[in-house]
Amino acid sequence: MAEAVFRPKAMRRRGAVALAAALPLLAVSCQSLSDLVGDSSIRPSNSPVIAENVRSGKLARVGAAQHPKILATYGGEYSNAKLERMVAGIVGKLVTVSDNPSQVYQITILNSPNVNAFALPGGYLYITRGLLALANDTAELAAVIAHEMGHVTANHGILRQQKEAEVELASRVVSDVLSDKDAGRRALVRGKLRLAQFSRNQELQADAIGIAAIGEAGFDPYAAADFQKTMGAYMDFRNQAGDGDTSLDFLATHPSTPQRIELAIGHARNFGGRGERSRDRESYLAGIDGMLFGDSPEEGYVRGQTYAHAELGISFTFPDEFDIDNRADAVLGARASDNAAIRFDGVSVPSRQSLTTYIASGWVEGLDPTSVQALRINGLQAATARASADQWDFDITVVRAGNSVYRILTAMPRGSASLGPLAQSVRNSFRKLSTSEKRSLKPLTLRIVKAGPGESDRTLAARMRGVSRPLELFRVLNGMSSGETVKPGQSYKVVRD
Repeated sequence: MAEAVFRPKAMRRRGAVALAAALPLLAVSCQSLSDLVGDSSIRPSNSPVIAENVRSGKLARVGAAQHPKILATYGGEYSNAKLERMVAGIVGKLVTVSDNPSQVYQITILNSPNVNAFALPGGYLYITRGLLALANDTAELAAVIAHEMGHVTANHGILRQQKEAEVELASRVVSDVLSDKDAGRRALVRGKLRLAQFSRNQELQADAIGIAAIGEAGFDPYAAADFQKTMGAYMDFRNQAGDGDTSLDFLATHPSTPQRIELAIGHARNFGGRGERSRDRESYLAGIDGMLFGDSPEEGYVRGQTYAHAELGISFTFPDEFDIDNRADAVLGARASDNAAIRFDGVSVPSRQSLTTYIASGWVEGLDPTSVQALRINGLQAATARASADQWDFDITVVRAGNSVYRILTAMPRGSASLGPLAQSVRNSFRKLSTSEKRSLKPLTLRIVKAGPGESDRTLAARMRGVSRPLELFRVLNGMSSGETVKPGQSYKVVRD
């Protein structure tokens, strides 16, 4: 919706750099984790800058070129020596059973709540802390890592790049050469369908490679299917919250389908029945105990309906029933009942430029110039305006706080009488935080607790803080299937501040 108002030159709320256009051609996503094994070919990353002395060659240069973009897109590196040792230990075990034990890997844990894992050519492996939070034992994390190593082994990144180039060439032929445009477009559609099938086949091949690897390394091979089920439950949880954008998630390229789960179980049966190999749940949970969960301090926090950022020193509140998504480029809110949407971001505006001049400077499409007016919001300089584009009406508010200018866009379907009151409630909630409020803002962490006698999922979920729908999230985080109950003495994840 915001695209109808902002031109492409609109700036981001923070300095995060978007994923480069070439990156999706090379990155292939996945899932997994474990205990330490001393293998000289595996090392936890110790810097967000690429270690040039770890590898060389053409494929390495491809991965090295994309590495800084990955870090910028996913919030940089999550520095945690305990987690890095766990991940390096898993990779060390998997390398010993690899068809290419000489391959060197650099593993980076990304400081992102998105659930993702992927590989770049040259042995670059990435896992987000969001994925670590969703896995429930060492074997599940091992399944994810082995899948990504499978992509590296099979050179899927380079092969996909070549296939993408073929589709791009077909597109240029359609637009520049073919006189029969309809026939050309049909050929292009067929090419894209073949690319989609190619991608699915790559994922299934990596599944097979990964499951075989974890089985040979002594992990429970059924963990791959179990984690895929957890991913499906997580997708359902997000969809119920109205968050259908998984562009930075494992879910975007790794849908958890019944067919894929059944194939994974079939591969696992080659190693025997369930429960015959290691899962190592307790060790894994001890490893992620205390890990940052959800938004990082650099991104600001969403607590209930309120967004607050300690470093920026600002806060505002979404109205009730809005589902909120705190992204790297903006904070977004949507309400299904009336199709209302809100976008919050920031921009650099010279201090000498008035906000009324800025709001009318050409970055808003469909602006009604007669609607531009200056005002003050909780003592801060501000300006508002109205715009219309396509089937939407927009209320635009810009506020100057300190050296920054923040933008609040509220959108509703054309002609809605509720736009004005809705936009006013949001902008009037924008304010600067006090010193004590900034100090009190703390990140959420994942804590591991043992269930006591008589405890249930409800009593454990009641310990959760700072999250919506705590009972549902508790069951998803702990991989609990329908009808499964809490077991006294067993460890579980809860989210605390």
